[in-house]
Formats: sequence, C-alpha cells, structure tokens
Amino acid sequence: MPAVTERRTAVPITARGLRKRYGRGGEVRALDDVDLDVRAGEFLTLLGPSGSGKTTLLMVLAGFTRPDQGSLRFGSDEVIRLAPHKRDIGMVFQNYALFPHMDVAGNVGYPLALRGVKGAEQARRVAAALETVQLAGYGARRVDELSGGQKQRVALARAIVFEPRIVLMDEPLSALDKQLRERMQIELRRLHEQLGTTTIYVTHDQREALTMSDRIAVIHHGRIQQLDAPQALYERPLNRFVAEFIGESSLVPVQVAGGHAQCGEQAWALAADAMQGVGAMARGWLMLRPEHLRLLPAGADATAGDNVMHARVQATVYQGESYLLQAALPDGTPVAARGTASAGAMRNLPVAGSEVRLAFDRADAVLLPPE
Repeated sequence: MPAVTERRTAVPITARGLRKRYGRGGEVRALDDVDLDVRAGEFLTLLGPSGSGKTTLLMVLAGFTRPDQGSLRFGSDEVIRLAPHKRDIGMVFQNYALFPHMDVAGNVGYPLALRGVKGAEQARRVAAALETVQLAGYGARRVDELSGGQKQRVALARAIVFEPRIVLMDEPLSALDKQLRERMQIELRRLHEQLGTTTIYVTHDQREALTMSDRIAVIHHGRIQQLDAPQALYERPLNRFVAEFIGESSLVPVQVAGGHAQCGEQAWALAADAMQGVGAMARGWLMLRPEHLRLLPAGADATAGDNVMHARVQATVYQGESYLLQAALPDGTPVAARGTASAGAMRNLPVAGSEVRLAFDRADAVLLPPE
C-alpha cells in the first residue's frame, strides 16, 4: 500500500495564547490563553465535559474557528490565518459526513478529486485507503448499505487518502454501540501506529482516552488542567477536577503536618513523593482510587507500609466482575473500595451499618491542593 503507508513526515503542533470568547461581552471563555505542544506523530486526546472547550480547540486547529488571539504553528509554519483546505489536515466528524448520493469509492476519492488527482491514480489510492481500514472491495457499495462501523471506516479512509500530515477526529465513535466502539478504539490505535500521522482526538469518554492516547489533555473552562500520559494522569492527577473526571476516586479533606494527613481522629502516613509540588500545604484532599482500598477481614493485621482507615458501610454494589463497597468516615466523608466479585468474596461482604477497616498503601495516596 505505498500510496498510504509511505507518508510525508508528520509535524508537531504548537499553540500559544489561544483565546476565544463568545457572548455579547465576551463573558464565555471557550479558550482561555491555551498553550499546547503536540509531538510529531503523537496520538493526543482532548478530553473534557460538554462545554469545556475541547471542540472549540479542535475547530481552531482545523481552521473552522478563528481565535480572537494567539499563534498556531504546524511544524515551522504559522497557520492561524490559513484556510482549512490549505492546512493539509484530514478530518473525521462525529456524524461521518458522508455523501449519500456517492458510493464508497466516490466518498473516499472526493478529497483527491478536489486536489486534481483523477483516473487510475485516484482509483489506486482509494483502493489502498480502503484496504488500510479493512474495507477492501467495498468501493461500489452505497453508503446506506453500510453499518455504523463501516461508515466510520469509510470516513477514516477519506481522511487519510490524500496523505495528510495531521488527522483531527471529533468524537468519531460516539454514535456506535459499546462493543463496536471498543473494537474501533483498538482499530484506530492500530491505524495510527501504521500511518504515523500527528493525530488529535476529541472525546468526553475517559476510558476511551486512556485506551487510545499517547498523552491526554484534560480541558475545563477553556483551560488545559493537565497534559500527561494516561497512566500518570490517572495515578497522579494535579487537581481535584482531574481526579474526579478521570475514573473513580474518594476525596478526603485532610490537614497536613509532619508527613501525615489527618481527618478527624484518623491520621495516615504519606509517601515522600505525595508531598512533591504541594509545598507546605496545611490542608488539602487525600485522593484514593477504589481499587487501592482493601477490605481487611476482622482480626487481620495490615501489612507493613499500609495505612488503615476506619469507616462504616453504607452499601455494597455488585458490578459483575467486581463489587463496590460504599462507606463513610466518622465525619460523613464518603469512601469506596473495589474488590473482585468472587463467590467467596460476595458471601463474606459486611452488611450496611457494619464498621470496617480499609487498608491502603501509602504509595497509592495522592495529596491534592484544597481548591
């Protein structure tokens, strides 16, 4: 597939001071002085809730939205005033945006036709792109004969057929059912590794972002809250918003002194790296993931390095492969522990109202600032 796999060199993306405001007085800050560095050939996901600014940022990258101020470079080229069709980007939309009056080959070949590539060369490139997305032989199919997953593959083939240096994707899997969406996540990642393009992907699905990305930029109120690799983002969030938005977490308000975090009468030792970057913080939030809290059987001792948390059970929730034990500390702060839902574990779970001990390794505790 030389037309698709021998690609031009991917380029980095550099954004500085991007600002976009809406409303009569500019009171809605869709982008609030955003700086962003995307590495050449990287798969970077823009993740955030509705209204966070992630789609606005993608539209600025695509050229469909002009920011009020800022700089945007693709490689060494300033593109902030460049029209979308001159930016050398492939775009995949949420609703596929396929032409219903064209067959698959016509849809995939449309960007080539706009660039003056016709005849045998267009047919060759279309066939190569369809083979890349595992739709070889589908060129003559009508769009209305395709499943949702096949339509998405056609949209992908159209985005890559003209060999762009950058591919932008706006929630392309949101219309698919859960199982198909998960399969397509793996396919998109495989395709990215095969093509090597710089890829920017927008989603509000945390698990999707963790599955697919080299790095993730979490956006809230028009600002990037944290830009990090998936594991670092999950295990070491920088603030409460990121901790709550990425996965499940228990957040305990604590006073901090002498390497310990205290809530009421309970105090827990902190690992040295939990204190990095928080300075002489007098108070904050102790973040614990449910899978890091373990239910201690009655009479059992905690292991060396463990902290013990005393709580009262509120409820236990069966979730198939796991259970979630919901509890509360003496001051009412909710905490949750997750365990494997084996038959033995489910039989021995404490009932609501029971007092329990929850153990966690001090290395799994993260201290977050109070705001």
